This record gives sequence, structure tokens and C-alpha cells, in this order.
Amino acid sequence: MSVLVSIILVVTSVVLVLLILLHRGKGGGLSDLFGGGVSSTLSGSSVVEKNLDRITIFTGIIWFASIIAEGLVLKHNI
Repeated sequence: MSVLVSIILVVTSVVLVLLILLHRGKGGGLSDLFGGGVSSTLSGSSVVEKNLDRITIFTGIIWFASIIAEGLVLKHNI
């Protein structure tokens, strides 16, 4: 059980980092380094940005729940 929760935690951590880097920058930062400063018709869409926000929040909730689950599994296995 601990291995499964650890795998979920690692996968959601990587996905969460990638989703956060995909967000449009509000003025400088890492998004400009990766070409976020160039305006695009796809990234300028408010629907795409809202869906990206929803997916990021959902992934963050799964990430947080897997941290809690990992703590509970480790606490009861000892």
C-alpha cells in the first residue's frame, strides 16, 4: 500500500510542476524564459486558462490527499 501511495505522490508531484509551468505569466518570471512572453492565440483563451486552473487544482487536491494517506500508512505500519 505504501508503494502505491508513493507512486501516486511522485506522479502527481511531477504533473503539478508541469501544470504550474504551463500557466501564463502575469509579468516576468519563468514563463517568459520558456517563451511565455510571446502571446499566442491558444494561450490567450480564457477557456483554456480556466480549464488549466481546474486541472491544476484537481491535481493539487490529489497530491495533498496522497501526502495525508502516505502519513497515515507509515504511521500504522510501524
